[in-house]
Amino acid sequence: MQTDFANKVTILASLHANYQGDSGMADFMEFNDIGLPLSYLVAEKLAVITDEGARFVNETFDIFLEALGIEDEGFEFLDEMLAKAAYES
Repeated sequence: MQTDFANKVTILASLHANYQGDSGMADFMEFNDIGLPLSYLVAEKLAVITDEGARFVNETFDIFLEALGIEDEGFEFLDEMLAKAAYES
């Protein structure tokens, strides 16, 4: 099962809002400087996603999965992903 697009947006928006100033996430935040803020804007209904924008969101989510060292299991919330990563490490 894969995480649906709306949940990817919500998860990445939460990541952006809650970890933006976290020094441990600085490299990830800098590298994903389009996908993260775009997800936040879409989640807050401040922007409408295009196909090109969706590509950035999907790529950012895949990079996040890789950074956490977990497989996509159809996540709904950021906390689920972080707990899964902590459990597997």
